[in-house]
Amino acid sequence: MTAQIIDGKALAARIRANIASEVTDLHARLGRAPGLATVLVGTDPASQTYVRSKHKACNQAGIQSFAYELPATTSQAEVEALVEDLNANPEVDGILVQLPLPKGLDEEGVLSTIHIDKDVDGFHPINIGRLNMKGRPPLFVPCTPAGVIEMLDATGVTISGADAVVIGRSNIVGIPVAALLRNRDATVTVCHSRTRDLPEKVRRADIVVAAIGRPEMIRGDWIRPGAVVIDVGINRIEDAQSPTGSRLVGDVAFEEARQVASAITPVPGGVGPMTIAMLLQNTLTGFKRTHGL
Repeated sequence: MTAQIIDGKALAARIRANIASEVTDLHARLGRAPGLATVLVGTDPASQTYVRSKHKACNQAGIQSFAYELPATTSQAEVEALVEDLNANPEVDGILVQLPLPKGLDEEGVLSTIHIDKDVDGFHPINIGRLNMKGRPPLFVPCTPAGVIEMLDATGVTISGADAVVIGRSNIVGIPVAALLRNRDATVTVCHSRTRDLPEKVRRADIVVAAIGRPEMIRGDWIRPGAVVIDVGINRIEDAQSPTGSRLVGDVAFEEARQVASAITPVPGGVGPMTIAMLLQNTLTGFKRTHGL
């Protein structure tokens, strides 16, 4: 068996094209396009890259974007004051504070300041709380977990009744994606660095979501034949054969796993493009909710 490759680039491109078409129509009808504001504190290179890519995607979809860059020395009160200003700005339908924040800033305090109606990252404590409660859907679902579910649906796999293993318990991916799978009636096991007999737990899974941040940790012989594997990990490793001396790999040993799984995401080109597509979708959703659509 050789796995179907779940092409995140192609799926994200289709979603973004649909968003762009809807934005064009809404702009013509309402006289305004949706607006996304990003807040970047400090000069972390990876964060700067992520934010630039989000603004580029907004521009391509016809969504307004507003960039706010603050020095790492910015105080908690100053960051929260900016967020409050954006809460009150009618041109802004979504607010994204790029994580991680510099040391000394209270991440939860900043995220709690974002108005729940503009929490397009889905990290407000109320949105996360509702996500983890039965029958109380959040206003927004975190972008990467939402992308994971879209990719699973694209494979045609039946989530309801499936045994799913999520490897990783971060607030950004592991915890919310486990909640989403549970809300779709999967039986979910969340594993982490302290989990005993991890390979055996993974071997029982129909669906594997790897988000532990360790390069190629999940080996091919851990995968149940026919399982669907979603690899959220992005890790840079040394590679003397590469012109740059390094390459990106996921948390799953891709070449091994693709011989066993029924479907698998590549790294790069898998989950990454879906995260931005879901951010644009959430921004459009916020805009439509504001206008009662």
